[in-house]
Amino acid sequence: MSDAIAIFITWTTYGTWMPGDMRGWRKRMSGNQLPRPLLAEWCRKQMKGEVVLLEKHDRETVERACGEHCEHRGWHLYAVNARTNHVHVVVAAADISPQTVRDQLKANCTGKLRRQDQPLVVERTWTRGGDCEILDSDDDLQAAVEYTLDAQDRKRATP
Repeated sequence: MSDAIAIFITWTTYGTWMPGDMRGWRKRMSGNQLPRPLLAEWCRKQMKGEVVLLEKHDRETVERACGEHCEHRGWHLYAVNARTNHVHVVVAAADISPQTVRDQLKANCTGKLRRQDQPLVVERTWTRGGDCEILDSDDDLQAAVEYTLDAQDRKRATP
């Protein structure tokens, strides 16, 4: 992460955002893609487990787990927001790849979800991978933190 200030990481819960999705989707190494309904349907049929949606207590566990992991690793957590079907994290982690940061956070969250008072025990909790966007300016960092903490709720509140 040589020139990066931080990383904006997003990952989704299993089965909630398929390749080909009508909302758009990202293809690994190819960026944003247009909807492909037939691909999305094919992917749905290939699912090996149930769709995972996070309840309020699950989202709290995920946010706490991200904070604890960042503190343990000495990473600076700027923002975290666990939603029903995805998680956003803005974090600074020097000298480690964004994908490693993402994968460690996801793994730690999975473990905490399985050990919480009301365990979330499913075959697959998350989709594979997730989006890692390098933030290399203060403006990008501020925008990512604002989006993570506020923008999604504002979108929902707009008529």
